[in-house]
Amino acid sequence: MTTDTAMTDDPVMTRSPLLEVRDLHVTYQQGGLAVPAVRGVSFALAPGDTLGVAGESGCGKSTMALSLLRLHGDAAKVTGEVLFDGENLLTTTWSRLRAVRWAGASVVFQGAMSALNPARTVLDQIVEPMVLHDGLGTREAERRAAELLDSVGIPSRRMRSYPHEFSGGQRQRVMIAMALACRPDLIIADEPTTALDVMVQAQILELLAERVREARIAVIMITHDLSLLAHTCDRLAVMYAGRIVELGPSRQVLEAPLHPYTLALSRAFPTIGDPASRRAPAGLAGDPPRPSEIGTGCAFAPRCSEAEASCRTGEMLLRPAGLGRSAACLHVRPEHRGTS
Repeated sequence: MTTDTAMTDDPVMTRSPLLEVRDLHVTYQQGGLAVPAVRGVSFALAPGDTLGVAGESGCGKSTMALSLLRLHGDAAKVTGEVLFDGENLLTTTWSRLRAVRWAGASVVFQGAMSALNPARTVLDQIVEPMVLHDGLGTREAERRAAELLDSVGIPSRRMRSYPHEFSGGQRQRVMIAMALACRPDLIIADEPTTALDVMVQAQILELLAERVREARIAVIMITHDLSLLAHTCDRLAVMYAGRIVELGPSRQVLEAPLHPYTLALSRAFPTIGDPASRRAPAGLAGDPPRPSEIGTGCAFAPRCSEAEASCRTGEMLLRPAGLGRSAACLHVRPEHRGTS
């Protein structure tokens, strides 16, 4: 197996990490074939840090994130290490993992109506993990549930309502309250603003960012929208074909991308007030390769205008590109590596 070696150049590694992902591979079996969905992903996250994960649909973002807590299902084979407070979650017992999933790390899923039980009140669903994992009595858990709902902008007087009685944005707020219920150290937010309008998206992301800042919670935020991540996350990881192809401080990655794929993503958004960009946004032709069709060399090469013959052979791993930055591209020249 191969691994993205730029972890050693990551400033997070100078502090004691909360989460270390080492050479993570997720493979599915389809028709007797091993299909790679995540290929050698490595990164570290310190307490209170926020990492955004961006990329087109099918690039492995959600698969990578869900596999951290072994939520990938029985069809997947997962190898590597996921060290949470030094404990490998890929090999720990199921009883221990169940405790970590709420008290240590929690998930905000992209479809609140799929994650919330329509037959139970919001109160019941927030109280349950606190009773089971924190050992709170029912009365104390209900008091904390009311505080959590108020903190995310849902009046606690509505806590005995059912999920269908809330709007889409309100349901996402309920999901955030649930994720915070057991005071976790890590939250994984898997496209938490999907299908919400632009104004509500901004409100939800700002709300989540505010809550995690207050509690010093580490966050992995997944979305296809680079601009949203730049405003809410300290660092940004761009994924393509199951690998991280660029990693670094969010603003630097967005404003001065080093990988051609990151550059294409950053140019895909029309500029407000610029008619030329609105009429002809600089998109990217084609689609990411199917996991079963990934060949040797750089997986982005078939869509890359800067690809050379050498890009199509050998492994294309992350290489250092300045303080806290790395990119999986042959065009990351030595002069990039000395910049900050």
